[in-house]
Amino acid sequence: MHIRSLGVIRDARLPLGPGLTVITGETGAGKTMVVTGLGLLMGERADAGAVRAGDESAVVEGRLQVAEDGAVAARTREAGGELDQGELLLARTLSAGGRSRAHVGGRSAPVGVLAEISEHLIAVHGQTDQLRLRSGAQQLRVLDAFAGPVVAEDLAAYQRVHTRWRAVSAEHDHVAGHEAERAREAELLRLGLDEVERVDPQPGEDTALREESERLAHVEVLRTAAATAHAAITGQGAGEDVVGEGGADTRVDAARRALEQAGEHDATLAALAARAAEVSYLLADLGSDVAAYADSLEADPLRLQTVQERRAQLSALVRRHADDPDAGVAGVLAWAQRASERLLDLDDDGRLETLAKERDELEDELRRLAGRLTAARRTAAADLQDRVAAELAALAMPSARLEVAVHTGHELGPWGCDSVELLLAAHSGAAPRPLARGASGGELSRVMLALEVVLAGADPVPTMVFDEVDAGVGGRAAVEIGRRLARLARSTQVVVVTHLAQVAAFADSHLTVVKTDDGSVTESGVVRLDDEGRVGELARMLSGRGSGTERAHAEELLRSSRAEAVAEPSTPRAGRTRTARAARGGAPRVGRSSSAPGTGGARTSRS
Repeated sequence: MHIRSLGVIRDARLPLGPGLTVITGETGAGKTMVVTGLGLLMGERADAGAVRAGDESAVVEGRLQVAEDGAVAARTREAGGELDQGELLLARTLSAGGRSRAHVGGRSAPVGVLAEISEHLIAVHGQTDQLRLRSGAQQLRVLDAFAGPVVAEDLAAYQRVHTRWRAVSAEHDHVAGHEAERAREAELLRLGLDEVERVDPQPGEDTALREESERLAHVEVLRTAAATAHAAITGQGAGEDVVGEGGADTRVDAARRALEQAGEHDATLAALAARAAEVSYLLADLGSDVAAYADSLEADPLRLQTVQERRAQLSALVRRHADDPDAGVAGVLAWAQRASERLLDLDDDGRLETLAKERDELEDELRRLAGRLTAARRTAAADLQDRVAAELAALAMPSARLEVAVHTGHELGPWGCDSVELLLAAHSGAAPRPLARGASGGELSRVMLALEVVLAGADPVPTMVFDEVDAGVGGRAAVEIGRRLARLARSTQVVVVTHLAQVAAFADSHLTVVKTDDGSVTESGVVRLDDEGRVGELARMLSGRGSGTERAHAEELLRSSRAEAVAEPSTPRAGRTRTARAARGGAPRVGRSSSAPGTGGARTSRS
């Protein structure tokens, strides 16, 4: 992590690696600014007063290792950012005027994106801020993770039934809420179908009636045309319009005879004579058909009126019911088919009852599964309380009592009927109060440490930060805090700001913050200590001096902490731990160390 112009820090790089990293230094050296910087990097509210006096802005950058296929990588890509070979670069800039900007994966992004990403990456437990288990929903999910498969299986079954129950309930409410509207729709459909049934249109009827109407309306014109054509063909009843003697059939027949006579001498003329004979036959048939058509024509005003009235009925049907007026009667018949099917659906009186029955059956099943969840959660809550109590006793809070209250209501939510509340009685006789209000800052940090140690295998967070978790303790309790932090660091990255040598002695990596003469912290002021440097820093933390006695005590602390780390076997991570971590977006580590633990000098991370 790279911090510039934040508080007393002018420009510093912190190499944060895996395991337990402790940050120490004299009071006012800027250790807590590390936690402040992490808060900015994780989307917390910005305070313009944190910008170093005389500078225009403060900048915090962090490089994190994340899974390429995890939730963090997906959210980064949604925001337009990119990963660099599994590494994610986050940046936050805070101006002295109060304006704040964020960058995710090399692209500018809303500060809220940092907050969304931080939920998968880090838990900060500070003197004033507890960014883990902030809401009842988070507490419920953590309790379920602690309970393990006994809750997970029932919860999965419950959520499947809950999804179906909500869908059926919504459909039932929709049907019931639109019953009057459905009744009106059904009545309109019945009226329309009754009208169609009364008129009884036949397929193609409108086309046939249109043709008949045209014929009846122009019968005299048609009769005259037929008579003229018949006279032209046959010569019978020829008037002034017929030119020449006889009809067309007479002249064609004369042509045929002439061709036949000459055709005896020429095959070509014989062929033409045959064609003339065909024309003669066709003219004879045509003349007969025209005569028959003319005979069929008669003026019928009554029939014409009937046809026109029928056409008007069909046109009215088309206007009211056909989706496409050009489709005519065919469009009316198609609408009638659809309307009949829709009416059957609307008139299905058993649908509402069927939905109500299924909804009630699903609700009964949900209540049964919710009862199983409640019982399992209360059992897990009692176990969690006992385990945390044992941890608190070792952390100099023997009288403290954490209560995991499981409240059960009647509302069937997506997680059951339960809500969870963590209550703390900090000492004997104290009434349990909500976790954030039940203890001082130091006590609350220790409570959160105890919780994190107990929850480490069930609900891991890739990176945990503790700010002065050892406030107000010493002696054996301080050793127990260090031991638990080291145990927690086996499954997650842990960063601790501490004043106690007993805690710092358990570190895998020890950073110290040293101010310059002008009171600021520069890059060279963040030192990663080797073994000799650690002895000197632990001696200073023990008494403020570096005498031989304190150094001997410091060496003993280092030896004993290392001996305990070797003697105590590592707890293997369960499959559910890996699953939970994958769900959070991988196993990122804040920063990337450029040297192995145990070396000295001002070693920095890539930034």
